[in-house]
Amino acid sequence: MKSILFLALALLPLAAVAQHPKYAISSYLVEGNKAPNTHYIGEAWLHTLLQAEPDFDLNITKATCRANSTLDWHKHATAQVLIIVEGEAYYQERGKEPVVLKKGDVIKCAKDTEHWHTSTKEQSVTYLALYGGTQPTTWTEKLTQEYYDSVAEKLARGKR
Repeated sequence: MKSILFLALALLPLAAVAQHPKYAISSYLVEGNKAPNTHYIGEAWLHTLLQAEPDFDLNITKATCRANSTLDWHKHATAQVLIIVEGEAYYQERGKEPVVLKKGDVIKCAKDTEHWHTSTKEQSVTYLALYGGTQPTTWTEKLTQEYYDSVAEKLARGKR
């Protein structure tokens, strides 16, 4: 009986290792790092969940922008998909009218399409950004506070 108990206790750590192999696990629940105020006004946090590799060409970044923040015009070398996880966002592509995106919304932006997206005046936003490749974002034009405010006012009037 003692030998069976000893064997069971000796094998228990091996069973634990076998049930918990080493996986690369991350959580989108982590806020991330405060982004430097290079291409936006306000407060933003970025958390890279997955980074493109030669055999897996997909980036997934979680971004959180506090209410009343701006994000400059930019474009990507591949299509980008935004999934709104929490809050509300403004989204606009060059030459099109801005829209409000809400929790649960998913939008695709075609490659090389100039656009901007960020929180609304009243609400913070958290979204997942999915895009391919290793090319960095191309920042094209500063989004001024005045333009952001005019978009907020226009979209607020449309709600009434």
